[in-house]
Amino acid sequence: GYWQNDFETRFEYDETDDQLHATAEIKQDMEKPYPMDRLLCGDVGVGKTEVALRAAFKCVMGGKQCALLAPTTLLAWQHYNTLLSRMEAFPVKIGMLSRFRTAKQQKETLRGLQAGSVDIVVGTHRLLSKDVKFHDLGLVIIDEEQRFGVKHKEKLKENFIGVDMLTLSATPIPRTLALILYGDLDVSILDELPPGRQRTDTFLVNETYRARLNGFLRKEVQAGHQCYVVCPSVEEGETESGKAAQVWAETLRQRVFPDLQVGLLHGRMKGPEKEAAMAEFARGKTQILVATTVIEVGVDVPNATVMVVEDADRFGLSQLHQLRGRVGRGPAKSY
Repeated sequence: GYWQNDFETRFEYDETDDQLHATAEIKQDMEKPYPMDRLLCGDVGVGKTEVALRAAFKCVMGGKQCALLAPTTLLAWQHYNTLLSRMEAFPVKIGMLSRFRTAKQQKETLRGLQAGSVDIVVGTHRLLSKDVKFHDLGLVIIDEEQRFGVKHKEKLKENFIGVDMLTLSATPIPRTLALILYGDLDVSILDELPPGRQRTDTFLVNETYRARLNGFLRKEVQAGHQCYVVCPSVEEGETESGKAAQVWAETLRQRVFPDLQVGLLHGRMKGPEKEAAMAEFARGKTQILVATTVIEVGVDVPNATVMVVEDADRFGLSQLHQLRGRVGRGPAKSY
């Protein structure tokens, strides 16, 4: 297909065989006379977004519009920036509907969607609102499908009848189970890691390892890497026990790593504060980032090699899995 070749020639990207296979399946589906309903499954970091970008590109090159639905504003923002940088060589107009955009910007995007001048729109469940009308919608990509509630899913089905659907999920499930859980969907599974990536080693340790663990964090930072420390709550007293992000960040700053830059990120911070905290970590200014599960999806800092999850028993399996996917995104060994 011309669309793939054109996309490939302008981007340096080594695709795995799995990605090529999934892309080919999606392409065939999109060319059929009836709507696609495909689930793209794969561990965090295997390159689902890359396959989804190709589908979006094909949709737009075919003269139709594409909507990308994400469960959190942070993830939507990241997808928006990825699309901007990946599509800048092409005449593709990208819009965004979320609280990160001003009312004026959102109005412009809504007008553009109705007129057909906006090709791809990214947003949270705001995309399901009544005022969002498309000129000619061809494809809906749903990221992290398991994070949307039943009501959202029903609304999706109502809003987007007869449109190609591509659903992405990072919760790893065996193919046989996928067929039962998603019996009405076609399933593509990505299992290969992109070239130069390594599997992340996972260990369970108790409080007696604390000093060794802190020493390990320091060693990784000295080697030029960065670390996440994830806490189950924002403030103390919210739950019976467990480390609270605000208090723990202070403890690390004052007592454990007074010579290092320790950042803080949680869901109650205002949008611009969150962005600033994330940007400082992405730029390498912050070496250790203490966070709640707001970093669970979509945060991509290839230089981060260690994640410590405090009170891991307080998180669900899918959450732990997602969290682990925040490290191992670069060539270095991650833990």
